[in-house]
Formats: sequence, C-alpha cells, structure tokens
Amino acid sequence: MKFGKRLKQQMDQSLGEWRDKFLSYKELKKMVNLISSKGALEYDAQFMNLLDHEIDKFNAFFIEQEEDFIIRHKELQERISQVIHKWGPQPSHMEYKEEMTNIRKQIVNFHGEMVLLINYSNINYTGLGKILKKYEKRTGGVLRVHFIERVWEQPFFTTDLISKLVKDCETTIEMLPPSTATGIFHEEEAPKAIFRNSVAALLSMQEMRRGSSTYSQFSLPPLNLPDFELIQSLQLISPIQIHHV
Repeated sequence: MKFGKRLKQQMDQSLGEWRDKFLSYKELKKMVNLISSKGALEYDAQFMNLLDHEIDKFNAFFIEQEEDFIIRHKELQERISQVIHKWGPQPSHMEYKEEMTNIRKQIVNFHGEMVLLINYSNINYTGLGKILKKYEKRTGGVLRVHFIERVWEQPFFTTDLISKLVKDCETTIEMLPPSTATGIFHEEEAPKAIFRNSVAALLSMQEMRRGSSTYSQFSLPPLNLPDFELIQSLQLISPIQIHHV
C-alpha cells in the first residue's frame, strides 16, 4: 500500500479530533515537486520550515495526550483501590462487580486510545522518512540522516512511557473480575470505534515494524509491546471482525 493511502486510512481510523494533527504529507510532496522542478532556494527553505512546523505540531499534541494519559491512569488506579478498600479484594457483592465492570470498560477504552497514540507516533515518523527519501531522490540533496537523528530525540518519537502504561492496563485487566469475553478484551467493553480502530492500529504497527527488503537504519525499531500479546488476544475474539477492520 502506498504511504499516502496508508496515512489517510490511519487518519480515518483515528479519533476525529486527532485528524488535523497528522503529517501534512500532500503539502510536503508538493513542496518537494516545486524544489525538484524549479530548484529555487526559497522553496527549499519553505520545505525545511514546513518540516520544523510538523515536528512542533507532533510534539505539542503528543505531550498533551501523554500528560492526560498519565493523569487518567493514576485516577483509574485510585478508583480500583477505593473499590477494593470498600468491598474487599474478592467480594461477592453485586455492586462491587458492577463497579469493577465499569472500571474495566474504562480501562479498555483508555488502552485503545493509548494504542492509537503509539500508532500516531509510528505513522508520522514513517511519513517523515518517506518524504525525506523522496526529497533526496528528486533533488539530490542530503538531508535524511541529519533530520531523522533530530527526530529520534523528539518527544513524539519517545513512546516508552505510553507503552508501559499500555502494558500496565493489560496487567490490570487480567487482575480484575473476569468478563464473559474470550481473551483479555472484548468489543462490548469499549466504544466500537475505539475497539475497531485500536485493532487496526496494532495490525498497522505490526506491518510497519516487520522487517523487509527495504529495511534501513531509519526503519522503526521493534514494537515495544512484548510478543504482540494484545494482538493475539484480540484475534481470539473474532477473526471475521478483525479481517473487516
């Protein structure tokens, strides 16, 4: 699949309010075409300014989401502690089970949003690499190594904390009273859009991070979700559902 189409697909499958936060790939492609056809330094400068603007956009959005996720994670953990303190660790009271079921649903929703943010980081990083490769091919300039080394130091590229929160959510889910679902998560436990889009995001990340004949120093490192346990658990739910994501 061509990257432009993949990017549009990922934007469509993301949360509505996130869609203007993704890479302006078409605009960057147009700028590369102007540079290669006219060779004007002013277009080259505009291209660099646009790249810098995109980095700033990614960082601002990612940091905002990351801070929100840290707060929400803490609040969910505190709520679980309050319920356990009130009812005990393994009570049979129906109200306890209802409260834990509601918490479970919130965690699944929260988990899905964080997966989408990791995918946001992945797809934008990949897009930057694609556009810089296109720039070098069309103009003969050498820019990718220097720029990507800068990107590696940017907040939006550093997803270790979010990946840890994702894993914490999976561990918490396994500790809560079980639902009737097969596997760790179930579609009914979260809004369908979040569930469907997070599955699509995971499969997309798996594909982008899989080795290929074009693997290079700029390719994404292995996904920091050990053994794709989440993908495996989601695939147990319904192969048909995932196939049609």
